[in-house]
Amino acid sequence: MKYIVVLIDGMADRPIKELGDKTPLAYARTPNMNKLASVGRVGLVKTIPDGFEPGSDVANLSVLGYNPARYYTGRAPLEAASIGAKLDEADVAFRCNLVTLSDEDDYSEKRMIDYSSDEIETDEAAKLINGVKEVLESEDIHFYVGTSYRHLMVWKGGPVDLKLTPPHDISERVIGSYLPKGDKAGELLELMMDSNKFLPEHPVNLMRKSKGLRLSTSIWIWGHGRRPTLETFYKKYGLTGAVVSAVDLVKGLGVYAGLDIVKVNGATGTINTNFLGKAQAGLDVLKSGKDFVFIHLEAADEAGHRGEVDTKVKAIEEVDEKVIGTLLSELGSEDYRLMILPDHATPISIRTHSADDVPFLIASGEDLKKSCSHDRIPEFSEELTKKGGFMVDKGYELMDLFLTKR
Repeated sequence: MKYIVVLIDGMADRPIKELGDKTPLAYARTPNMNKLASVGRVGLVKTIPDGFEPGSDVANLSVLGYNPARYYTGRAPLEAASIGAKLDEADVAFRCNLVTLSDEDDYSEKRMIDYSSDEIETDEAAKLINGVKEVLESEDIHFYVGTSYRHLMVWKGGPVDLKLTPPHDISERVIGSYLPKGDKAGELLELMMDSNKFLPEHPVNLMRKSKGLRLSTSIWIWGHGRRPTLETFYKKYGLTGAVVSAVDLVKGLGVYAGLDIVKVNGATGTINTNFLGKAQAGLDVLKSGKDFVFIHLEAADEAGHRGEVDTKVKAIEEVDEKVIGTLLSELGSEDYRLMILPDHATPISIRTHSADDVPFLIASGEDLKKSCSHDRIPEFSEELTKKGGFMVDKGYELMDLFLTKR
């Protein structure tokens, strides 16, 4: 038996007026997901436990079968594992975004214009982060290049008693109320403010300005934590496997879980990603003899954060056609089980994550052969999966359900 998870980050949403009061998932053309939902098992799952912020870190831990209450230590340590930044026991890792802030003189009065600096390309971002390293790095503070706007800072012996805000949660808001608070927060704020003094005039930004692109005017520090310890996926489930993703957070989870990490050329984490390449990479993992593959697609989440309805619909349709369609075509008569779900909702209306229960479907090659459709589930959507009558209250138990034949 082969097991495939297709994780469509942030796909779940709430009804949108301009889509006829449908969600992007219900509105999108998704014949492959609809077919699987009609023959398989559908339901809702609570991926964000009570008391946790609705982040992709917590949600993906849940989906992979790890109880966040036991294993979660923070977002940045997961990303550190992906980019090769080794953490000692006392080290604290921080996510370091390249963001676009408005140009008020007082830093606290600036607005968060764009948490992704126009989804800056990695080659340009690397030059900016290297510039940050040259100016701001010290004996205890180190910066690491990640992907696109997502980068990393490690503070040796740094504090953990902090309140830090994800920049994608405060789009268009004045940042003053969301600046670092807590133990040594002033030192973090100083790093952010100092970056704003030189980044706008960096050669990369001057070039971006000439092209009409948004500038990366500041670093934004958040998502801190110390190194976690995860039981390997193989020890937990007796399966070998791999992760296919363009996002360091998810790749880092795979590293800690002992799963192989597959790099796909052209994989970006945006709507311009190599959807077909990700599907083929997943198939290649299974053909190599491994039992399990986790294919992560980020584009719907990015569209949700940016408030782009049409892009979110397109992202879902691209996954259905180019990822799920390719998998079903190539797997053919193989003995396999497939699970499709978002990690969390990223509603267009709020442009950030929410803790809403999210829909999932589980189907097998055998289910498709039987073609015994459930009339009550003509499509895979948030509303109609409720009619499946099945609820997984502890998200980390969903993987157990998926890997059994119940």
